[in-house]
Amino acid sequence: MQMTGAELIVNVLKEQGCDTVFGYPGGTVIDLYDALYKEQASIRHILTAHEQGASHAADGYARATGKVGVVLATSGPGATNLVTGIATAMLDSIPIVAITGNVATSMIGKDSFQEVNILGVTMPITKHNYFVTDVNDLADVLREAFQIAKSGRPGPVLVDVPKDVQTALCDYVPAEVAVPAPAPETDAVGLEAALELIRHAERPFLYVGGGAARADAMHPGVAEKIVALAERLDAFIGSTFMGLSVVSSEEARFLGMQGMHGRYESTMANKNADLILGVGVRFSDRATGKTSRFAPNAKIIQLDADVSEINKSILVDVGLVGGLQQTLDCLLERLEPQQHPAWRDQVAALREKGVELRAAADAATPGAITPMQVFEVLNQVKQETDIVVTDVGQHQMWAAQYTRLTLPRKFISSGGLGTMGFGMGAAIGAHIGSGERTILITGDGSFAMNLNELATAVTYDIPLTIVLLNNHVLGMVRQWQTLFYSARHSSTSHGRVTDYVALTKAFGGEAVRAEDAASFRAALEQSMLRRGPTLIEVAIDPDALVLPMLPPGGGIDDMITSKEEAYS
Repeated sequence: MQMTGAELIVNVLKEQGCDTVFGYPGGTVIDLYDALYKEQASIRHILTAHEQGASHAADGYARATGKVGVVLATSGPGATNLVTGIATAMLDSIPIVAITGNVATSMIGKDSFQEVNILGVTMPITKHNYFVTDVNDLADVLREAFQIAKSGRPGPVLVDVPKDVQTALCDYVPAEVAVPAPAPETDAVGLEAALELIRHAERPFLYVGGGAARADAMHPGVAEKIVALAERLDAFIGSTFMGLSVVSSEEARFLGMQGMHGRYESTMANKNADLILGVGVRFSDRATGKTSRFAPNAKIIQLDADVSEINKSILVDVGLVGGLQQTLDCLLERLEPQQHPAWRDQVAALREKGVELRAAADAATPGAITPMQVFEVLNQVKQETDIVVTDVGQHQMWAAQYTRLTLPRKFISSGGLGTMGFGMGAAIGAHIGSGERTILITGDGSFAMNLNELATAVTYDIPLTIVLLNNHVLGMVRQWQTLFYSARHSSTSHGRVTDYVALTKAFGGEAVRAEDAASFRAALEQSMLRRGPTLIEVAIDPDALVLPMLPPGGGIDDMITSKEEAYS
């Protein structure tokens, strides 16, 4: 079947199971958008307010569904506006395919209008990228892009298509959906070494990361195997920030997030363990603190499908390379049940101390409503199928500490890059992909960065509840300035007087201010009855701290657990 390159792109997208694309039209993708117009019954196009919002929406779509997200942009500024979203996906290992237009091949290198070498710009932040000069290569390049995006450690792939390639004629031959490259077989030698360490452990701790989340998306049941392994070993489970929602918050052995702003009991259990099984984790500096002081008394086994992750940040005792599903099956088949009553007692005491610390921190926070109270109400009102999305800052860490998550892929946030402004686009994409209501937790700093996507949320009638924790400062940086820079608040008390309620209404959404826990509950319950976006602004204390906190360059022994410690 003969067609243009632009028509071929759309047909390959359909062939690869793509039902939605996010983007913004422009001069070098007019032909592609014309082809989309003809196929609008098969592929839905979501027009965002900005290409960065489109890239975050494709990312949120991928995180919520486990599928590949697709974003389109024109050349020049359209392509460069994708960069932050592509980098966000790269650092969190999210599969997206970005398709950009470019000037005609005869004009490349001549400083043509809106010409940018987007391959050179994005090479460090993509798994792979392509510049297609022959329309006859286009279909295979796109199929390969989908395969690379979702194989091994997933990530973004960019395909740059000049305008003349889009208008050239070619033959389209349908093909099968590209399947990910198979995960490596579990290393038999590593397996034997891991089994030996596990059998001699007295205080085992499973440390679950984003790799486990991605494995569970591809092979549902991985999360259940993690819990089954914990039961078999009489172990407890903590997670990285990116590993949140892999294991249910209701699971008796789950202690919560571990690390710089992790829960006390999870971080301390990690410290006190004599064996740590890292399941799909990269041992980020935010999780370990000073690496030379991380888990000094523990043997470490690292389970990962990506061999390059083994020993990258932390030297481990056993690197067990292989697909997580198969590796967990191998461990469960070979391990007999264990009992560690002293470890259970020790963790119970840590849990009790964690509850006391959180209550004390909440009581020491002035204001009509505290962050902890916000999330108590949120947990009581939201449905377990609702997807919680966050921006980046203090609100993000409070959400990670306090949100109850019982189903996988219900917590979406930028971890590796820490992208302020990520949340609005991601929340839109998450709903478009899943059909579920989304709840965006944001702060006034992050919200101001991409609030233009309110226009998108209103236009597409997205069921989105925006909880804006407004402390009138850039809270996380200000917290660091308070604790480590003698309270020199340089450019973090911004003094903005923006009326976010009025602004949201001007965009066409609903908005209200909540003054206390009761009014917040009423507003939240009302928002759940609406189809379109609703913003709830909640004023919180600018001096509220996210605790516990590992100080920069410090270890777990330096953990700050109270305001008294913070200011001493």
